[in-house]
Parts: sequence; C-alpha cells; structure tokens
Amino acid sequence: MTDFAHADLRGATFDYTDLTGARFREANLTGVVMRGVELVDVDIDGYLENLVVNGVDVVPLVNAELDRRYPDRARMRPTDPAGFREAWDIVERLWDGTVERARRLPAERLHESVDGEWSFIETLRHLVNATDCWVRRAVEGDPAPWHPLGLPWDGMPDTPGMPRDRAARPSLDTVLDIRRDRMGTVRRIIEGLTDESLDRLTEPVEGPGWPPADSYPVRKCLSVVLNEEWEHRLFAERDLAVLESR
Repeated sequence: MTDFAHADLRGATFDYTDLTGARFREANLTGVVMRGVELVDVDIDGYLENLVVNGVDVVPLVNAELDRRYPDRARMRPTDPAGFREAWDIVERLWDGTVERARRLPAERLHESVDGEWSFIETLRHLVNATDCWVRRAVEGDPAPWHPLGLPWDGMPDTPGMPRDRAARPSLDTVLDIRRDRMGTVRRIIEGLTDESLDRLTEPVEGPGWPPADSYPVRKCLSVVLNEEWEHRLFAERDLAVLESR
C-alpha cells in the first residue's frame, strides 16, 4: 500500500491499476477521465458538477433526488432577502432538533469520530469558523475574527493567526454558546437584507486568512454559510445514528 499526502499527481496516468479499497479525502479530481473502469460499491460524497457516467450527466438526477428526500433543501438556494430569511429559519429549526438528539448521548461520545470524520463537537467548531470567515471577515470586514475554538477544514494550509486546535475538548454547552453568538450575527445581517445590499460587493480585508482578500457578493458569502450549515447538519445526523448504535 502507498499513502499519498499533499501529493501533486496532476496529469498522472493510472493504467491497469488496482485501487480496491482506496480512500480519497479532500482530493481534487477535476478533469479526471476514466475508461474501462469497474466502479462497484463506491461511495462518493462531495461537490459534483458535470459528472458524466456512461454518457449521462448524473448531477441533475442526484440533485433532484436529494431535493425529493429533503424538501427544505431547495430553500437553501434563495434568490431574494425573504428567501434568505426563510432559509435561516429552517437552519435554526433543524439544528435545534439535531442538538437535542446529541444531548441524549453521553458527553464523551460527542468527541468521537465516525469513520475518520469530525466529531459532533468538531463539526460545530467548524461552523463557527465558517461564520467567522464568510460573515465576520468577508461581510463585516473584520480581518481577524477567529474564535480560538474555531476549526478550519483539514485541507486548509496553516495560516498565521487562524486557530486549529484539534486537541481541544470543549463541552457541548461551551461550543453552543459560541454558536449562538455566531448564528445571531448571521440572523442580524439577514434580517437587515435588502435587494441592494444582497447584491453589493464586500470590501477586501487585509491580512492572512480565509477567504483571501478580495471583493465578494454578499449573496455568495451568505450562500456559502447556508450550504455549510445544511451539509454539515446532514453529516452530523448520519454520524449520530452510528454513535447511538454503539
């Protein structure tokens, strides 16, 4: 077995290669071409666009099925201020239920990883970081809004000033206090949205961090946060089911 970590394999060719049981995490597979492959019992989870299987773009089919399974999912793609407010109402409601489910588990279980994924506590810490990045930094202009317990995604290079304390074991209530503050910030901004403010460009902020110093439509910043909240809650629900079975 060969492990590739932070390896640049762009343009590589794999001929007659056995990848049975291989694991790809935070891997960029843009432009990959597969011919004559056997793709059986494969589990793919990630951002999909223009994924053609045997001549068929399967992404619209996948999205339609996900919208059918989760009727609120389509509301995570709002187009106007009222839609953003409705979407945030849904996010708050759904997370309330997920947190209540987590509270029924022993506290130490909430620090357990399932299949190498973030623990429940780490997931909440990551959402704190996502809000700090896309709302407090990008929208509000704070160049360094990071909470010490915030957690960037694993593939992000270490950045001066941005915390990444994977050894921290804060309690659920400690992290929820931070979450309430960050979610309150999003609520305040969304409640004040107008058509004009939704489409305005942010002012670039100086200093290292994420996102990079640039102008972004407020619409994009808030849409990123909505997507993070939606997807990571589903991940959390998936892993809570496993923790409950233990």
